[in-house]
Parts: sequence; C-alpha cells; structure tokens
Amino acid sequence: MADREAKDRNAPPRVHLRRLSLTNFRNYRALSVDLGPAAIVLTGDNGAGKTNLLEAVSLLSPGRGLRRASYGEIASNGTQDGFAIHTAVDGPQGECEIGTGTMGQPGGPEGGRRVRINGAPAKSAEDMLEWLRVVWLTPAMDALFTGPAGDRRRFLDRLVLAIDPAHGKRALDYEKAMRGRNRLLQEERPDGSWLDAIETQMAETGVAIAAARAELVKLLRGMIERLPSGSPFPKSDIAIAGLIEQAIGDMAAVDLEERLRKALRDGRVRDRAAGRTLEGPHRSDLIVRHRPKDMPAELCSTGEQKALLVGLVLAHARLTGELAGMAPVLLLDEIAAHLDQQRRRALFAILEELNCQAFMTGTEPSLFSALEGSAQFLAVAGGTIASA
Repeated sequence: MADREAKDRNAPPRVHLRRLSLTNFRNYRALSVDLGPAAIVLTGDNGAGKTNLLEAVSLLSPGRGLRRASYGEIASNGTQDGFAIHTAVDGPQGECEIGTGTMGQPGGPEGGRRVRINGAPAKSAEDMLEWLRVVWLTPAMDALFTGPAGDRRRFLDRLVLAIDPAHGKRALDYEKAMRGRNRLLQEERPDGSWLDAIETQMAETGVAIAAARAELVKLLRGMIERLPSGSPFPKSDIAIAGLIEQAIGDMAAVDLEERLRKALRDGRVRDRAAGRTLEGPHRSDLIVRHRPKDMPAELCSTGEQKALLVGLVLAHARLTGELAGMAPVLLLDEIAAHLDQQRRRALFAILEELNCQAFMTGTEPSLFSALEGSAQFLAVAGGTIASA
C-alpha cells in the first residue's frame, strides 16, 4: 500500500529492514528485532544502546559506520570472537539477506569484516549498495560547519558514495597511493621513477574523486532549487573549495591529471619537509552558505546550523532516492532534541513524503508524539529492545 501511494506522488520505492539481528555488537550480546517499514522511534536513557543500534545499521553500507570506530571497539567488551550483523531487507528488487561482521576472521576483530549477500560472499562492501543506501545524521555532525575541513570532506564523500558506489574504492586507492608517496619521500634517496608512477596514479584517481564530488554538488544544487521556499529547513548554497574540483568542466580530465601530476612532482621537496602531501583533493573543503540570510554557515547560530544541516541531508536523501531508484534508509540520532515543535512536524512530514524507513532516537517519547499511530515505538534499555 505504501509503495502504491508513493508511486502516485512520484516517490521512489521504499527499502526497509524487516528484521535486524546483532551478536556481540557493543552492548548487544544477542538481539533480534522485527521492524516496520516506516518510522522506527527508539527511546531510552542515555547509554541504553540507541545509537549502537543505528551504528549497526550504518555498517550495512561501505566504510566504518557512523562512528568510524575500529572493529575491536565495536565487538562487545571482553569478546575476542568479533561481532555479527544480519538483516532481512525488502525493496524494489525483492527480499535480500545481508550479513556482515568480523566473527571467525583471522586476527580477531581487527582482521577486517566480511559481507555475505543471500548466503554468498560479496566481492566487496560496495555490493550492499545494490540493495540499500543508508544516510545518517548524528549529534557529532552538529559542528560540521565550524570544525576541521577533514570532517566536511568525509561528509561530502559519504554523500557521493550514496549515489556513486565506485567512489569508495577511488578514495581508498588514492589514500593508499598517498601514504606510499609520503613514506617514499622520507627515504634518504627516494626512487624517482617510483615516485613518478605513484604520482601518476594519484593524479588519475584524484581527478576522478574531484569529478565525482563536483557532479554531486551540481546535482544537489539542482535538487535544492526544486525544494519549496519557506521551509523550516532553509535552503543552502554549496560549493567546493579545491583547485581540481573548481576546474572540473573548464579543462579536460587528461589536462587536469597532468596539472595535478606536475604539482605533486614540483612539491616533493616541500612535502618531504612537511611530512605530508600538501596538494590534491584530500585538501579540498565543502563550503555552505545560509541562502535566506546570505551568510556563511559557520557564522550562523547553532540552531540555524542544525536546520541547515538537516535540510542538506534531507535534500540529499531525496536526490539519492531519485538516482538510485530506491528510497534510502535514514538514521537520525537525537534528531528531535534541538528542533522546536514546528520543525519536528515538518521533519516527520518530509520523511513520509520521502517514503523512507527512518530510524530516530530520543530520550523522551513525547518528542515524537506526532508519529503515534504511524511509527513503531521501541524502548531500549541495557542491550534489550521491547515495544514501547
């Protein structure tokens, strides 16, 4: 019924986790919970395990999840056997079983995590993106606009990954090559031909990363333009501060690669002295402005920054649904605590319009009273979950 109604309003098909099982995950020694297709409201005291459950869902996508924690940290205290996550997913392609974790891996919980889809080993974690896309917003991101540029780059790359599954591998290949170059530069007499080869790889991969970021920003700008004015979540103007990203569209890719390769070669002495690479897409930044106030996001009030961030994430969720052909699963940690009643109601209405399964956490069920009768309320306490 929900997807038929969604089709009537041109919303993407819904993807939802029908069941979630955890083993040795944080404070969940063993958990199995059946989930509804729409909003899931998790309430309980601080430290009860609400965010832990969201983190588990975030690991149903490539990367380290919403906390970016090491796998050893994730496994339950005192456990050397690793952790396991299993879910049954319903989506436009039918049902799917996805499992991931570190249980049984050589070297304990830090041996890397495996992914299995419908019982078969996946080639990589990116294979999960065929079945679902996961987007999240956490309190740690509240300082996104005032924090270091690295946080904004990671945020931007997560946005790209949700619509471009190949982006994760590009980023990993670039980081690996850059670490190799940095090590080589510290040698007393680094091999010039080896440096040439590494810098060529960095230039090719770096330009591909920059192009993917520039495309995401272009698409997201278009989505923001389509959104109605007067929303409690203001429109933002976004751009990328980076020499390569800013030149995308003005120069051919091969010329950009040569520019970056030459910059790396010319910067060897400087980078050797600095102990790191000072040129490339790993130095870029995401620039956000509050459009109605024509003000840089970092100069806005805390409440305005939160509203901007929520609006940006919701616009991206809408874009992801359109491009991926399926609504993303949204993880909204402590989302209602700093929103007034008007913004909470607006948020809940937008989530319904997006046709997505949204996990939301909070200490007080009253914050989500507008969802009574349409959401699944679950009470979290000490590693257990029960109907509220």
